[in-house]
Amino acid sequence: MKKYLVWLLGAIIVAVVIFSAGGQEKPVFDRYFLAATMRIDYYHAGDHQEELVALDRVYKQGVWAGPVKNMIDPFMRGRYCARIYDAASGQLLYARAFDSLFGEYRTTAEALKGVKRTFHESVLIPYPKNKIVFRLEARDRENNFHEIFSEEIDPASVYIVREKSEPGVKVFELLKNGPPGEKVDLVFLAEGYTAEEEAKLKKDLERFVQVFFSLEPYRSLKNKFNIYGVFKPSAESGCDEPSHGQFKQTALGCTFDSFGSERYLLTEDNRRIRDIAAAAPYDALLIMVNHSRYGGGGIYNLYCTFTTDNQWYEYLMLHEFGHSFTGLADEYYTSQVAYNEFYPRGVEPVEPNITALLNPAGLKWKKLAAPGIEIPTPWEKEDFDRMDNAYQKVRAEVNEKIARLKREGAPKEEIARLEEESERLSAEQARKVDEFLSRSRYAGRVGAFEGAGYSSTGLYRPAIDCIMFTKGKKPYCPVCQDAVRQMIEFYCR
Repeated sequence: MKKYLVWLLGAIIVAVVIFSAGGQEKPVFDRYFLAATMRIDYYHAGDHQEELVALDRVYKQGVWAGPVKNMIDPFMRGRYCARIYDAASGQLLYARAFDSLFGEYRTTAEALKGVKRTFHESVLIPYPKNKIVFRLEARDRENNFHEIFSEEIDPASVYIVREKSEPGVKVFELLKNGPPGEKVDLVFLAEGYTAEEEAKLKKDLERFVQVFFSLEPYRSLKNKFNIYGVFKPSAESGCDEPSHGQFKQTALGCTFDSFGSERYLLTEDNRRIRDIAAAAPYDALLIMVNHSRYGGGGIYNLYCTFTTDNQWYEYLMLHEFGHSFTGLADEYYTSQVAYNEFYPRGVEPVEPNITALLNPAGLKWKKLAAPGIEIPTPWEKEDFDRMDNAYQKVRAEVNEKIARLKREGAPKEEIARLEEESERLSAEQARKVDEFLSRSRYAGRVGAFEGAGYSSTGLYRPAIDCIMFTKGKKPYCPVCQDAVRQMIEFYCR
């Protein structure tokens, strides 16, 4: 009886604590924060071995779009983490993990040679009522966080920038389901659209919203999103293509050939992104680039980019958004990338959809694995590698020739024929890959398939195929879909 009473008392205490925590989440926010946004800008510099952070400016901006209940990141998937502490008590008030351009630069050959570069970055937090300590942490080689920067910020300081929004920016409300703090707020940023192309922009916005909700779990959870289009006209149409010898004056400064990868499309103009995006509340940014060439990129809790008018536009947006919103890893490994040892050997990646399988019995997606499936899961990898590596070689040669002809000013007809051939080869290869993977005896089952995260060996993905692995109209695998759903619920609780 005594043991029962002790158990009952413990259960009551736990229930009270849980109830109190749930009921106090919003009051805790109101106690420490205003319903506005603090934007903390800083410079992040260094190379593979060293990194240095220096504060730039702090801004007070519009309504806070992030969650007002879940202030502490439960996923911690990025290579960096921003933590906010109450300066007086030392209490942790806010924490969010993220990836950055500098984090990717550190893995390039240039950084490995000791070439130092500087990137501009921002962290957005709810606007504090009192002094805070802003702390940045970075992961070491074993994925443990350690502090790299800390500074006290006074929200009442006269040096907090309180400028009006960027002039000349139009906002289109595409979907509204509720207050920003209770929904996932997506902003499509227009890049490379001139003022004369506004009609095209509107059609592209409508098209990509439809694409977004064509895939699960977005389709089933449509009522959990607010979506906006933000338009700052560009002086010229398109974007930079350095390897093609082409440069354009655009609103956000997007460019192909980022970090030396010809189809990697990013922008390093963080200040411009943040100034223009501030016209609408946002949790996630999608940069829609007005261009016909295949290109895109996605960085967790920063932004994703995708071009609008190539044959793979649906795949591009959904794949890159998987990176930037949920922190999903690339599952492919045959394509050329700019990174060196992006995932160190013998260390478990933080991304939810790849694993080093250091403990097969403790597979991170074990609850979704097919009953009785062999771990690691055998598949027709040798034949796939032979087929896809042959294509990657041809693709690289064709694209290099196109770039050279453009730089040399070759006839447009000759370039157009090569571009058409490149697109035909891409479609043909995607069809072959789909047919090959669909014939696998493990198609549609969750296991642990070797080949992922830019590495042919030592890393494993959950399924034979997934939109994070190959191009085309296809779903997220069950593991990726589960991770996306969890992220949506995090913002909307």
